Amino acid sequence: MRTRLLRPLAPTIIYAHSLVTDQRSEAGDRHLAYALAFIAGAINAGGFFAVGHYTSHMSGIVSAVADNAALGQWALVAAGLAALLCFILGAATSAWLINWGRRHDRGTQYALPLLLEGVLLAGLGLAGMVFGGGPLAVAVAVPLLCFIMGLQNATITKVSGARLRTTHVTGIVTDIGIELGKLAYWNRSPGAQVVADRPKLRLLGRMLAAFVGGGTLGAIGFSQFGAGAALPLALLLALLGTAPAAAGAVLRRREA
Repeated sequence: MRTRLLRPLAPTIIYAHSLVTDQRSEAGDRHLAYALAFIAGAINAGGFFAVGHYTSHMSGIVSAVADNAALGQWALVAAGLAALLCFILGAATSAWLINWGRRHDRGTQYALPLLLEGVLLAGLGLAGMVFGGGPLAVAVAVPLLCFIMGLQNATITKVSGARLRTTHVTGIVTDIGIELGKLAYWNRSPGAQVVADRPKLRLLGRMLAAFVGGGTLGAIGFSQFGAGAALPLALLLALLGTAPAAAGAVLRRREA
């Protein structure tokens, strides 16, 4: 029965597995970066509608901590520090899971943190649907969303060899500006030439577009459907997180 259910999904499962396996192609790296940038944009913008806070970038949170400390608003300082700590814990958890997977089953090393992210996001969405909003919900949701963002950002950092980040766009737009500056440079004199990395520029531009597209759909989804809008994002993460096990079942079926 299980294999009959997997058969129609086999191409999707194999494709998802190609994005999270330890032996990926450059195209696999790019597609995973686009998918995670889209999810990060959706969670960040949608989370603002749900809890009134952006949770993907720590620069604003740390700046707010400093501002609130100067104003003597210690409760807000504590809330900001909790959010910062949860982002760090999310990144640490990703590193722990990836290294554990690398030692025990290399095929799952990048899938595990994505699966955890999907489970947490699904739990957050279901809790929001059942219990609704309120001060307590916000107090729980903001640190949890920061943990999820730290988890994802560390995962794509490990996957890409520290070349890519997906939960904030400062680095993306900075690198776009650098490459555009190279592209506009006029090499008048002989010798070493300044040459833009056009493939990198395309990659960064598409990641930025994915983040904006995810943010737009996330904002619409959360504003119209509330916390339930997190469930499709959790489902996509679950597909990536369970892809190694599902792909193994598909391949065993083909060999049988």
